[in-house]
Amino acid sequence: MAGWLHAGLWGWLAGSALLLGAGIGYALHVPQRAVAAVMAFGSGVLISTLSFELMDEAYARGGLDSTAIGFLGGAAVYTAINTLLSHRGARHRKRSGDQQAREADAAGSGLAIAAGALLDGIPESIVIGLSLLKGGAVSLVAVVAIFLSNLPEGLSSASGMRRAGRGAGYVFGVWGAIALMSGLASIAGYTLFDGRSPDVVAATTAVAAGAILAMLADTMIPEAFEIAHDFAGLVTVAGFLAAFALSKYA
Repeated sequence: MAGWLHAGLWGWLAGSALLLGAGIGYALHVPQRAVAAVMAFGSGVLISTLSFELMDEAYARGGLDSTAIGFLGGAAVYTAINTLLSHRGARHRKRSGDQQAREADAAGSGLAIAAGALLDGIPESIVIGLSLLKGGAVSLVAVVAIFLSNLPEGLSSASGMRRAGRGAGYVFGVWGAIALMSGLASIAGYTLFDGRSPDVVAATTAVAAGAILAMLADTMIPEAFEIAHDFAGLVTVAGFLAAFALSKYA
């Protein structure tokens, strides 16, 4: 199988969790505390993955300078774009309650939420493509971790979209498109950086890691803490440990 196709299929697999989570969140009335707990677990999984997979890999490839520049740069770019989208109605796109803006109250908020959801998913997907550049085998730890974190993202956001009065066509159109884009982003991560210098690949991996950590701090962790603050820390640690164990035994 061609490497780019391999990357795309793994990216689509990880991205499909967004659509699966959206289906659960839209069709079922999942208790908000349960949604928040799953968000906390997913946050822990991603924190562990970017710590022990992405940053270690970036450092091994390009050293501290490329890794640090990429990590800070990824966080800065994500924050800038996220701030712009937040001012256009996407601030609470991952909230499962009544915080999401309604189109009637904030014109254009639907498009901003969709763009924000895409912004959140692209760095994770690029990582999958980049992982194939090392020996031609995908990082199963990264794929599983991204799948596990995507599931609560889709679940929580779709619950909030339903409460904001958005129809099934909008919800599943958004998450279906993002699942498709996840595969394309993985293909881009593989094809655009194949043959590039270790420093470039390291910096790009670190950019993705910085964007993911900024996303967690801005969107997923606030949702988890607001609703399940009594147990959010413990559940986040459990997610971290699950991904750490997976990295050691996978």
